[in-house]
Amino acid sequence: MTGAARGIGAAVAKRLSEDGHNVAVIDLAEDASQETADAIAAATGGKTLGVGADVSNEDAVKGAVEKVAAELGGPTILINNAGIIRDNMLFKMSVDDWDAVMGVHLRGAFLMARTCQAHMVEAKWGRIVNLSSTSALGNRGQANYSAAKAGMQGFTKTLAIELGKFGVTANAIAPGFIQTDMTAATAARMKVPFDDFIKFSAEQIPVQRVGQPEDIAHLASFFASEGAGFISGQVVYAAGGPKD
Repeated sequence: MTGAARGIGAAVAKRLSEDGHNVAVIDLAEDASQETADAIAAATGGKTLGVGADVSNEDAVKGAVEKVAAELGGPTILINNAGIIRDNMLFKMSVDDWDAVMGVHLRGAFLMARTCQAHMVEAKWGRIVNLSSTSALGNRGQANYSAAKAGMQGFTKTLAIELGKFGVTANAIAPGFIQTDMTAATAARMKVPFDDFIKFSAEQIPVQRVGQPEDIAHLASFFASEGAGFISGQVVYAAGGPKD
């Protein structure tokens, strides 16, 4: 589970632990990863591991997966959640801001999936869940993030085609507004108080509330389950209403 030290990632990691899986919490800072892993283990009684790794770095990913395999067993469930935002209007967006977002989201998901699939193929069973976003449909000030999240959807569908014959499914979750530190950062960029941002956003959503990390954890739990074995290559918009 990447990007799992907080927010959506931490909620999904906890839910998978509750489901009985050994869980590796992978994030950039190992101390934060271990802190979350310890909290999950204390809450669920499950076996967890905190790992620090830059998912955009090939050697770091190889080392992280080797550590997980050695301590928890070969990974057969992969949740690609690691992500950053570097929002700006196109004419003000730097190449570094573009590359940083692409590196974490797309390169990171590619490296993790390529490394973990070997364990899944060997086990003849696997689940890959990639986190996309409603921003994949386009969002002002997020040319880099929108492109990355749209790319995650094409990546997911291709994984489903290539890995299906080995008992591996790949699906994507595209959250709408989820109340996390990342959406708080978006509100700050827009110079809007976060409470006001939440209230306004909830009014635009058919279910009349913003999402919580646990909403995404429920869906990830299903995709990771044995019962979801005939569902692959799908993108589900978890946004409190329909999305085109």
